[in-house]
Amino acid sequence: MRTKLKEVSVHDAIGLRLAHDLTQIIPGTFKGRLFKRGHVITETDIPSLLDIGKEHIYIMELDDAELHEDDAAIRMAKALADESLRLTEPHEGKVGLKSPIVGITYIAKEVVEAINGLGEIALATVKTDALVQEGGPIAATRAIPLVVSKKKIEEVERIAATYREQNEGRAPLGVRPFRKMRAGLLTTGGEVYHGRIQDKFGPAVAEKLNALGSEVAEQRFAPDDRQEIVKEIHYLLSQGYDMILVTGGMSVDPDDRTPGAIAAAGADIVSYGTPMLPGSMLLMGYIGDVPIMGLPGCVMHDPYTSFDVLLPKLLAGDRIVREDIVGMGYGGLLVR
Repeated sequence: MRTKLKEVSVHDAIGLRLAHDLTQIIPGTFKGRLFKRGHVITETDIPSLLDIGKEHIYIMELDDAELHEDDAAIRMAKALADESLRLTEPHEGKVGLKSPIVGITYIAKEVVEAINGLGEIALATVKTDALVQEGGPIAATRAIPLVVSKKKIEEVERIAATYREQNEGRAPLGVRPFRKMRAGLLTTGGEVYHGRIQDKFGPAVAEKLNALGSEVAEQRFAPDDRQEIVKEIHYLLSQGYDMILVTGGMSVDPDDRTPGAIAAAGADIVSYGTPMLPGSMLLMGYIGDVPIMGLPGCVMHDPYTSFDVLLPKLLAGDRIVREDIVGMGYGGLLVR
């Protein structure tokens, strides 16, 4: 590289442009950009520069083979991002990528690892299939030194372009939208069916679906009777709902009949039992193309369970397979 740096006293820097952002740190109060790259220094800026320990600034001249940290971060972000993602303004060599919608992320892990293997640049992301809100961060690109080789950024662009070519134009980083689904909810248990206790499953499940743009279209109730549960499942199927959710009776007690009833209703069981706590007693299956889930009691009162992991994938149009369930055990112990 042939970067030319000229050191200039701040007292002689009036009228010159900063080559990079300058950060101010006030312990326990503030850390952020005090002056932006390209800022033209004025006489009134000198006390602030001295306050952050800058008695000199640097004027930078780059040759054609080099990129400033901000320009490098921008080029990386544009190469990797789906066109719908929102890019933040570059700041200290970093560009953030944010979601335009509520959805789940797709992150090409092999691309992330290949880019981070190049050195002097960084790509940090959330995991794939992570639930993200509108405006939520999914990734950030960063140049480590102030000046980066242009060839290194061109290699990032080549890696991203190759991934797109091999995946029908899909970008390495993006967010999949949810489709609106109408769920049929069946709550089992004699205590609720006969009105001895108030149902709390319905409101809890409805709240989780509503938060992701879907809804409980109808809720039915059944006692702890296998045939009655089967009959109600068939009724909900007949209504054409996109998903069937069955609550109650999911433990291994002899009088808990829900898992057997779901199987008797014709479900192809993907898994009864999920390696995640809370939520290990969840049942996942399908009747034809309609997903059916047996929900354990923790869904009523725990903010995050196995149901909260699988629901976004269903809303994104995925068909849950055994491998999805097996993979939930890694990181599936939710410590409180």
